[in-house]
Amino acid sequence: LRDRAQVEQLLQYIVEEPPEDADNKRSFKFPFIACEIFTCEIDVILRTLAEEEELMNLLFSFLEPNRPHSALLAGYFSKVVVCLMLRKTVPLMNYVQVHQDVFCQLVDLIGITSIMEVLVRLVAADDHVYPNFSDVMQWLADSNLLEMIVDKLSPSCAPEVHANAAETLCAITRNVPSALATKLSSPSFVARIFGHALEDSHSKSGLVNSLSVCISLLDPKRSAINSPLMYSFRNQLMYEPPIPVNSETINAMLPQLGEWISFAASCDLLMLLNVSSDEKILPTTYGELRPPLGKHRLQIVEFIAVLLRTGNEAAQKELVNSGAIRRVLDLFFEYPYNNALHHHVESIMLSCLESKNDAIVDHLLQECDLIGKFLQTDKHQILSSDSNQPTLVAAGKRATRVGNIGHITRISNKLVQLGCSNSRIQACLQENSEWNEWQAKVLQERNAVENVYRWACGRPTSLQDRTRDSDEDDLHDRDYDVAAL
Repeated sequence: LRDRAQVEQLLQYIVEEPPEDADNKRSFKFPFIACEIFTCEIDVILRTLAEEEELMNLLFSFLEPNRPHSALLAGYFSKVVVCLMLRKTVPLMNYVQVHQDVFCQLVDLIGITSIMEVLVRLVAADDHVYPNFSDVMQWLADSNLLEMIVDKLSPSCAPEVHANAAETLCAITRNVPSALATKLSSPSFVARIFGHALEDSHSKSGLVNSLSVCISLLDPKRSAINSPLMYSFRNQLMYEPPIPVNSETINAMLPQLGEWISFAASCDLLMLLNVSSDEKILPTTYGELRPPLGKHRLQIVEFIAVLLRTGNEAAQKELVNSGAIRRVLDLFFEYPYNNALHHHVESIMLSCLESKNDAIVDHLLQECDLIGKFLQTDKHQILSSDSNQPTLVAAGKRATRVGNIGHITRISNKLVQLGCSNSRIQACLQENSEWNEWQAKVLQERNAVENVYRWACGRPTSLQDRTRDSDEDDLHDRDYDVAAL
């Protein structure tokens, strides 16, 4: 198997499509076995491949644009290249440096997930460091590789291309510090990414994936978790200090954000958050959504949440002046069953309330009337039958309880907590007699009911009756917010 002729035959099974009249062995069994032989990581076989340029040319001939690229063979090709990356890193990187068209071909096929995985490995976004790592990263940064990948976010590309290009760029942002990550966070690239997001308001895929890259630039750890919702959920259960963000990255986003918001006069960011002109209908178990919130609107809200978490005052001012925070808060009440939305909006509210900028605190509490809206929703917890709202009750069905009461309870508790240290919040709470009455009667009682350490369900009688020591008293008296479960 180590002989050149044998390795060449194995490669042909992997990179060449079988003839139309080929049997199952040629179509499926032989390519699979060939791939398995390479991925066994037998050094003499990999050395024969890596040190023979003609064999490497044969392997990478799979990327040629005039050839078919089936998902099956693309997967085998990916496994072999990744194996070379791990075991024969230096020869492989030397090869791609000499044959620069390899990266162009990989980017052209980035819509195939297996090819995208190869690209991620080659740009060292998988934390695989090798001897000349920094030199190769600098060489990649000096090339036009990033430009090619970012341009795949263009609305003219297919959704799967958008998704894989964004995933590659997010992987690069996580590989900090590196020359590629530094280049990607530069003002010119931030402008380029925002440009693709705004290029066509009808391209929801381009918008969503461009924003996912911007979110990753602001918070690389966020994109490392498969589910942004799980990230948000986890952050509410444990304290994680925000990652310091390069101020140049944020400053580069602000002019684009301003353009995006000024784009609002015709079809802006706020217009994208406006659901009144969307005629889509989504039937649900409780009624209808007219229209559903949509992934693109949720992504905009998440971007605003992450941007506010950086604590940048210029960003706060831009979002206040544009009315974006007010609109996001309205969505919180218009979509009372969208938990993902509620998590992001809660993050926005907490960022505003914990800010040292009095203007954004006043905006949330007074101009947006946060407390009044909370009290109104808590007083009328049954879904409204107002036909002008996007969330509608099904005809002939009994209206259900709204699903954001848990978040309202948690934010209200946070307001009380912050009021102890922030005189501005305290004054706003104290001057609202309805809030004081609701806090004393409803909120305190709800906290007592939802304190799971006071629940006795399922506990043996002997445990209930035995005398508790002082430490156990503290444990059982501790308030526990059930909404954080």
